[in-house]
Amino acid sequence: MSGKLLIIGTPIGNLGDLSPRAVEALRSADLVLCEDTRHTRGLLTHFGIDKPTQRFDDHTEDARGGTFADRIEGGETVALVSDAGMPVISDPGFRLVRIARERGLTVEPIPGPFAGVLALVASGIAPLPFTFLGFTPHRHGERSEFYRRLAALGHTAIVYESPERLVESLRDALPILGDVEIAVAREMTKLHEELIRGTISEVIAALESRSIKGEVTVVFAAAAPPESNIVPDDVAAEFARLRDSGMRRNDAVKAVAEKFGLRKNEVYKMLLQEESE
Repeated sequence: MSGKLLIIGTPIGNLGDLSPRAVEALRSADLVLCEDTRHTRGLLTHFGIDKPTQRFDDHTEDARGGTFADRIEGGETVALVSDAGMPVISDPGFRLVRIARERGLTVEPIPGPFAGVLALVASGIAPLPFTFLGFTPHRHGERSEFYRRLAALGHTAIVYESPERLVESLRDALPILGDVEIAVAREMTKLHEELIRGTISEVIAALESRSIKGEVTVVFAAAAPPESNIVPDDVAAEFARLRDSGMRRNDAVKAVAEKFGLRKNEVYKMLLQEESE
């Protein structure tokens, strides 16, 4: 009888966010795989859980993934956690999950906090559709290309950024995306949680004289396409797509306005124009 792989979301700051189901899952495990054994040992100790831990990160995943899959195949329950949030998403674990899937092993995800979604729902920026892009590149040229790909999406995007590079990164984004609305979320769920909203230029002005610390998530509203490309047919098609996906009329109008860089009354006008034709 084979065991199973548990993918367990852990708190990103507030320990109260570890669910009762996650606690029970950790207690049921024969082994806990983690990025930092000292960090995870502190979490386990806080909840009175005494289970063996082993390091499992980007440097060890390739070499040891098959070994842990063998243990699961042999009947053990192995829990995978990251230092904070959901494993696999911007953290190690994908290759282990892939191996488990290829071998037909049971993979059970246990929900937990995700900073990107927390920032999105608190941002006031149109939530659907959105794309999570992970961390931005370190170098200026690669980061500029990253933002050009983000702009081409034409909808809300979420990225992680280093606090040391945040202002520089936003300066790279400004000429590519335009002065779109953004939200910068810092230290989500922690004591000094902060959400800064405004256009890119407004947020840069608010941050450039500050020392920025902690984990940072940035939510970008859709970059507007060149004005010459905005035609009523495109606006109506995007509106229809959002409505077909289940979005309410007013929310769909707002999302279309943000995507095309229009005011809501301009969207209504184009929709009426299309209907009359």
